Amino acid sequence: MDERLIATTDQGFLVYMADWNEPVALRLAELNRLHLTDAHWEIIWFIRDYYQRYQHLPNARVFTKAIARQLGDDKGNSRYLHGLFPDGPLKYACKIAGLPKPPTCL
Repeated sequence: MDERLIATTDQGFLVYMADWNEPVALRLAELNRLHLTDAHWEIIWFIRDYYQRYQHLPNARVFTKAIARQLGDDKGNSRYLHGLFPDGPLKYACKIAGLPKPPTCL
């Protein structure tokens, strides 16, 4: 991985979205004690696509419903998403995906 310094906020979100790439995502995941699987990547790519398409981040309920519509009810539910991102699916999916902190997250 490129060892250049990547600017992050005090909560670990990227300051510059353009700094994001897959190795950066892996490092952000490591810093947040997550081992990324294909299931994680599916949600990461989903939220990146959502943000690019709509230019905003959803709240947690809309996030879950949007996943259900696109990826199916087995993935678009709180239990599944918390299994992947135990400390908060929307917040941590956005953080690992190099997106801003969702306004509805503490």
